[in-house]
Amino acid sequence: MAPFLLFLVASLTSISTSAHFLGVNYGTPYDHPFNQSYFLGDDLPPPDRAIQLIQSINGGGVRIYHANSTIIQAASSTNLSIAVSVPNDLINSIANNQSVADTWITTNILPFGKHIKYIFVGNEIFSDMDGTNSTWGALVPAMKNIYRALQEKKLRKISVTTPFAMNCITTIFPPSSAQFRADIPDSIISSLLKFLSDTDSFYFVNAYPYSVWSKNYKTITLDYALFIAKRNNYYVDSGTKLTYTNLLDQMLDSTIYAMRKLGYNNIKLGISETGWPNAGDINEIGASDYNAAMYNRNLAHILAVHKGTPLRPGKSMPAFVFALFNENYRSGAGTERHWGLFYPNETSVYPIDLTGRKPIGSYPPIPLPTNNEPYPGTIWCVMQADINIIRHLDYFQDRMEQFCDQGNITCPRVTNRDCQDDPWLNYSYAMNSIWQEYRDSGMPCYFYGFTLETTRDPSTYK
Repeated sequence: MAPFLLFLVASLTSISTSAHFLGVNYGTPYDHPFNQSYFLGDDLPPPDRAIQLIQSINGGGVRIYHANSTIIQAASSTNLSIAVSVPNDLINSIANNQSVADTWITTNILPFGKHIKYIFVGNEIFSDMDGTNSTWGALVPAMKNIYRALQEKKLRKISVTTPFAMNCITTIFPPSSAQFRADIPDSIISSLLKFLSDTDSFYFVNAYPYSVWSKNYKTITLDYALFIAKRNNYYVDSGTKLTYTNLLDQMLDSTIYAMRKLGYNNIKLGISETGWPNAGDINEIGASDYNAAMYNRNLAHILAVHKGTPLRPGKSMPAFVFALFNENYRSGAGTERHWGLFYPNETSVYPIDLTGRKPIGSYPPIPLPTNNEPYPGTIWCVMQADINIIRHLDYFQDRMEQFCDQGNITCPRVTNRDCQDDPWLNYSYAMNSIWQEYRDSGMPCYFYGFTLETTRDPSTYK
């Protein structure tokens, strides 16, 4: 018998099944996998206070993206289910050396072992196209080495898994047609699913109905994405005739069908990330407090009543909302900085009870959104008004040149005859020209955090 199977025979009965809970993803400084000086936000509360905030909304668990002992210690004094992560950049070394896995478990998990429920090895590994020749193949060996290390330390109630992005699946229309992407080798995905099946662990998925709806708002109703059931607001799978009343169920069942096609019918499903943005850029439709509150409140209620999905009715599952805080240092589009349940000053973005027991109609009213459809006018991308360009002129020039050297970007001249004496207009002209050219390809108005969208013609600024 293979060594890994011997571990399974000795330990599988010790792994407990998981009841329903809705927890929260807690991002902190140092969560960037390749840049340890990267910050998600400034003035974020300390870990003990962050854990108290999760408890204040009756969260059932907390997921962190590393193994920060201060956070784990704070959560260990509560009843929260804790999910700890192995960063992506450690996967290769753990896969190649059992002693590295042993040391990681001894250092990060053993002191808190009885309080930890899941270890997530990496995050969205198959979304990293640079990992096709390295990290992809190292993922399952790393998971096995982490599992072996846990068994050696008699930490047999901790499940080992990895979060998948929805882009691992080819389609959700209809769910029964879904399969894993062709570029992910069958040998890798099959061995990964076998590991999850053999260890009775979960297939965790990062599922964001907002991303699907916002790209298909003309054909998918907002109510369908927000779990708001209405007559004639449903989708029927043409292959199975199963009826879907919300977008998340479609996404989850698509994942189950993809696993079935590789021979794995019974792997349990969990949601490692889901949520809805509470704000965004002008051109990001549907990102609002109201819609975010509706999504997360309805999600909590559906999980609480163990509704399951059309393919697996009545099944409960663990889930984590993204995220605890609005994180103002995240790069990219405006929505990237507005997924939080709380502001960094600890005030709630909107009231919520993550147990799902609070009646939806009992919450205080939230102003209705005005951005559920695209903004009809012109949008510009300009420099933020509070940035001192004169003082940091060399820095801005360096950043501009660095940006223009990336890929196939075609950059305009920084100077413009109409604004040669105004550095703010100069750089706004340049950044806006680039953004207007590439915005349809998904480029956000961000530029290292220097810019923002506006509906006011910058030529009128003085």
